[in-house]
Amino acid sequence: MNLAVAEMRLPIRFRPPAPMTDDELLVFCERNDVLWIEREANGDIYIKPIPGCLVSGIIGDILVDLSQWADSDARGEVFSNLGFFLADGSMLGASVAWLSNNKLSRFTEEDRKGFPSVCPDFVVEIVGPFDEPGDRQEKVQKWLANGVAVAWLIDPLEKAVTIYRPGEQPELLAQPTSVQGTGPIAGFELVLSRIWA
Repeated sequence: MNLAVAEMRLPIRFRPPAPMTDDELLVFCERNDVLWIEREANGDIYIKPIPGCLVSGIIGDILVDLSQWADSDARGEVFSNLGFFLADGSMLGASVAWLSNNKLSRFTEEDRKGFPSVCPDFVVEIVGPFDEPGDRQEKVQKWLANGVAVAWLIDPLEKAVTIYRPGEQPELLAQPTSVQGTGPIAGFELVLSRIWA
């Protein structure tokens, strides 16, 4: 699909005349690699700028801590800025994701080259300057509906973390000093002093 995305005001949502196949979406993302691109379950394409400095720095801090824990825990692997083809037909990108070894063992060669057809066990979403109100909360609900066991939504401006689990009410932590992992990431602790700085 030829689309002059660079000339459009972002963020945008649009529905292509014909739904993009997984392969077409992967090519479209590769050709527009300076943008954050996702596909909704109904085929709509959502495009926004890649995260800015604030969000990027937070992602880096979380990746360091989660990767160190994952290396010592050895039950799974950490990914960043990766798209996942989900059961409902969407492709969502995770700022930070953790997958169990059980799920990783099912990766095909195609999964390793592009976007895997699997749902992460744990994701972190970060409210950024290009997000519209409620976008991230809605996205977390999509993650949960597709099989994520735990999701954290971090709002750096409000200094808040909301923990989401399937079938439970979200748990809001106002200005926490740390967040404890549960479920698949039990034993992980994210210290937030660097993130709030």
